[in-house]
Amino acid sequence: MIGAAVFAHAEAALTVVLNFSGPADEVLSRYFRARPELGQRDRAFVAESVFAVLRRKRSLEAAAQSTQPRLLLIAALLRVMGLSGRAMQGLADAALIARIRALRTESLSDAVRADLPDWLWERLIAQQGAAEAADIARGLLNPAPLDLRVNLARIAREEVLRQPGLEASPTPYSPSGVRLAGKPAINRHGLFRDGLVEVQDEGSQLLAWLLSPRRGEMVADYCAGAGGKTLAIAMLMRGTGRVYALDISAKRLAALGPRAARAGITNVYSIALAGESDPRAKRLAGKLDRVLVDAPCSGFGTLRRNPDLKWRHGPQAIAELAEKQQRILRAASQLVRPGGRLVYATCSILQEENEAVADAFRAGYAEFEPLSCAELLAAQRIPLDTGERLRLWPHRHGTDGFFAAAFRRA
Repeated sequence: MIGAAVFAHAEAALTVVLNFSGPADEVLSRYFRARPELGQRDRAFVAESVFAVLRRKRSLEAAAQSTQPRLLLIAALLRVMGLSGRAMQGLADAALIARIRALRTESLSDAVRADLPDWLWERLIAQQGAAEAADIARGLLNPAPLDLRVNLARIAREEVLRQPGLEASPTPYSPSGVRLAGKPAINRHGLFRDGLVEVQDEGSQLLAWLLSPRRGEMVADYCAGAGGKTLAIAMLMRGTGRVYALDISAKRLAALGPRAARAGITNVYSIALAGESDPRAKRLAGKLDRVLVDAPCSGFGTLRRNPDLKWRHGPQAIAELAEKQQRILRAASQLVRPGGRLVYATCSILQEENEAVADAFRAGYAEFEPLSCAELLAAQRIPLDTGERLRLWPHRHGTDGFFAAAFRRA
C-alpha cells in the first residue's frame, strides 16, 4: 500500500520538477532539504517515481490521457514501477486504473513510444536510421548502473573488488572501472571517504585513458567542471607534472579542492576563467602536452541519469551549443604545444555537437592531424574499437553516450 502522505510528497515534488526551472536532481535535492522529516525510504520512493515520470513522460501522458502530475504519477506507478491496483487503493479508482492499463504501446506513434520529443526522434532517425534510433531510445530509457573509478595511484582494482559488503564487477573497458550491483550509499563507504574511489561513469573514465597523459607532463582539463576527469587525469600521472583545471564556473571548480585532497592529489591547479580569451589561459598557449575539451553540451548521452534534459533542451539550444563548442575548441587548441595531443569530447548523441564540430575544426586548423581513437585505446590495452572517433552508446557499451575525437598538433 502506498501511503497518502508519501504519495502527496511525490506529487508535490513532481509538480515542481515539471516546471523545468533547473536540473531535476537539484530541484529534488532542494525539495528534500526543505523537508527533513522525510525518511530515507520515503525520499527513495519520491525520487524513483519522479524519475520514472521523466523517463517515460510521453507514453504516460498517453496512458493517463492527461498531463496532470497526479495522473502521470499514478500511471508511472502502475506501468513503470509495476505496482498493483491494490497498492493504489485510496489513490486511484478502478476505472482510472483500468484506463491506464488499457493502453497498448503499438497504438502510439514512434516518437511517443520512444518517449522522446518529436524533433529529437526525427533527428535520431535522420542520423542513425530508424532501427538504430529505436535501439538508442530503448537504451536511454533504462536506469544507469553505478560505476566507480578506482584511484589506481593508491589501490589496485582487484583489492576494491574484494571489499566485503560490495557486490562489484570490473567494467569491460576502463582499467580503472568498477560497476556496482544496485545503488548502495557509496559516499558512506570507507573507500569513498578515503579517496580510493570516485563515482564516475565508465565512458567518462575512458576519456582520461584516451588522453593518456604521461608522468611529468603539463596537461589541461579545459572544461573541468567539478573535476571528475581532472582527478582521473591526475591519477594517471601519479602525482607528477601539472594538471590545470580550467572552467568559467568558480563555484563548480570549488568542489575540486576537497575531492583532490581526499584522493591525495597535489598536482592540480584550478583556474576560473573569465571567458575563452582569459589572459591566464593565454599564458599557457603552446606549452601544454595534452588538452582535454569535454565541452558543454546537451547531455543527451546521459538521459539514463538525467531524463529531464530531453524536455528542457530544444533544437534551438542545440544550434547555440554547437556554435559555443566550436569557439571553446578553437580557444583550447591554442594551448597545445607542437607534437601535443588534443581531445574533443561530449556526452551528446547528436552529430551537430559531435562529428560536425570535429569536422569544422579539422577543416579550419590544418596543423591538427586526426588520430585514431581505436589505436590510442589499444595502446592502453583497452579492447574497444569504434573507429577513428570514439562513439559510446548505452545499448551497445553499457556506458553513457559519449563522443570523442583526438588530434595531434603537427
